[in-house]
Amino acid sequence: MTTRKYKLFESTRIGGKRKSKNYLNNNSSLAKLKNKQKTSRQSMKIIKRNNVTKTQNEMLTQLEKDYEEFSRTHTFKFPTWLYGPPKGKLFKVEVEDCPRFGDTAYVEFDSARTAFISIDMQIDFCGPKGYVDVMKYDLSLTSAPIKPIRSVLDVIRNKTDIRVIHTREGHLPDLSDAPYNKVLRSKIIGDGVGIGDTPVGGLGRLLIRGEKNWDIVRELYPIQGEYVIDKAGKGAFGQSNLPLILRNMGITHLVIAGITADVCVHTIMREANDFGYWCTLLKDGTGATDYGNYKAAIKQIKMQGGVFGWVTDSKKFVKSVQSAFKEKN
Repeated sequence: MTTRKYKLFESTRIGGKRKSKNYLNNNSSLAKLKNKQKTSRQSMKIIKRNNVTKTQNEMLTQLEKDYEEFSRTHTFKFPTWLYGPPKGKLFKVEVEDCPRFGDTAYVEFDSARTAFISIDMQIDFCGPKGYVDVMKYDLSLTSAPIKPIRSVLDVIRNKTDIRVIHTREGHLPDLSDAPYNKVLRSKIIGDGVGIGDTPVGGLGRLLIRGEKNWDIVRELYPIQGEYVIDKAGKGAFGQSNLPLILRNMGITHLVIAGITADVCVHTIMREANDFGYWCTLLKDGTGATDYGNYKAAIKQIKMQGGVFGWVTDSKKFVKSVQSAFKEKN
């Protein structure tokens, strides 16, 4: 007869059930591991607090230096202490009504960390038979920026390392990403023809992705290497992958143009400013469906020394870029 041998475990009662001593040993090891992890996390928090304090102290010290620098030169210098040494060419652009109305200042750019954003220059907003045209607004006000923007693109595309980004506003064919109030409002103001509808003699369904009228106007059409950001709303930082693209490219400064000054342009500029980007608007590279709104939008940006950024024009920007990238004989 074969006798089987069984390994016996001392048991103890936990929560009304009997558990082996091995269970207790395992829990003891687990407790030690948790304590070790807790200590490690506490140490990391201390390190992070120290790093934050160091950064804050550095910023406060640098703040005084940059204030004194601006007082002497009226220039917002590129902050190498914050971003590191320049990766491209440094150039300065004159901005108006800064720090107060009637004053002139300068913003210094690192070309390799600068992106030019052309916002929503689509047929729907600045071309015939598009959304703005159907809504019976003055198309000349929204098409006026085409020529200045083209002049900027011509210079940037000619051997500079400034990045170019285009945005397009539009919705899915089934309107599943379009707020109902937005669609209803457009139908009312368009006398029965709104977002998703095709006007009589129109190019396609208004503000619908993939339609001819939804695309960017021919004069400013993106070329290879330029980014196109599609968004469903007025902003781009909460509606698209723009923040990730800017961060991955190491962008710090934005030069902004497009349509319309009081809606999408203002929204994106405000978003970018909140994220810490140094924003400059080209005032002749933007427009609105109402000229009064355009002037008010420009003035709002200039308030408080540039509460959302700074304002210049395409000619000043082009001249500065050309000077920086002028080939030496």
